[in-house]
Amino acid sequence: MHDHDHTHAHLDPNSGDRRVAVAIWANAILTVAQIVGGIFSGSLALIADALHNFSDMASLIIAFAARKIARRPADSRMTFGYGRIEVVAAVVNYTTLIVIGLYLIYEGGMRLVEPTEVAGWTVVIIATVALVVDALTALLTYSMQKGSVNMRALFLHNLSDALASVAVIVAGTLIILYDMWWVDPAITIGIAVYILYLAFTEIGAPVRTLMLGCPPDVDGEAVLQAVQEVEDVTELHHVHLWQMQENTPALDAHIVLTEQGWTRIEAIKSQIKGVLKNRFGIAHTTLEFEHPHYPHEGAVLYGHDEGPQHNRGHQGH
Repeated sequence: MHDHDHTHAHLDPNSGDRRVAVAIWANAILTVAQIVGGIFSGSLALIADALHNFSDMASLIIAFAARKIARRPADSRMTFGYGRIEVVAAVVNYTTLIVIGLYLIYEGGMRLVEPTEVAGWTVVIIATVALVVDALTALLTYSMQKGSVNMRALFLHNLSDALASVAVIVAGTLIILYDMWWVDPAITIGIAVYILYLAFTEIGAPVRTLMLGCPPDVDGEAVLQAVQEVEDVTELHHVHLWQMQENTPALDAHIVLTEQGWTRIEAIKSQIKGVLKNRFGIAHTTLEFEHPHYPHEGAVLYGHDEGPQHNRGHQGH
């Protein structure tokens, strides 16, 4: 079973918004500088870093908008509220990283086949400025990423940018010292591979949330067992264990009681909710109780469709 720790460092929302706004402007200016520098110096690595920074700027704008929208209260159109928009933003941001990574591998490969002369000093100077901006942006978003998949996607964007800038500086230095022009596209491919690694390893969590998957830090079998152990509970079915938002696990379930249990439904409900909240951090529950004489026949344990007999809920004690 899993004990939850929901202690996250939360910034004041307006303070967080200001940090993101500063990072947007810094990345916008940097992107323009890198593209111009990349064109004049002939450096694909610099342009690669610029594209990555451009994706960061887009990510920052998406994250900024998502933060604003997520704070809206639930209404008749969105009865669950707008919090999940941050999960959507994270998926969008990781997807852009994947597209950019694949494009850079293609361009880097073409440059390895047909090397282009690169102005090393221009590369080093602009990449150094980029490193400062990337490090600043990563610092601004670091404390905001611990409790938000949206801001984590953003932080990883910024961190990978900072590392990419270091790689570009190394490439420019080798070009200055040894005329190793092939290092530029080679570094570009290395940056791209790292970008893809980050994106593919991180995109699973927000996709899982959007797919209404079981929260990754909650043991579903342990949850069911804990409910089964409550006195006068004989069976569970139609169980849905999911996340309303990234840090908000929820449970829906049908529960069959004994005849004795039917006379004390409220006490059993209170006990189950207490177990779920205290042991698993599940505060949002919707429980439907069924009389032992009128249980749902042939009900599946998970989901809501009719299923084969072997997939029925666990029988009583």
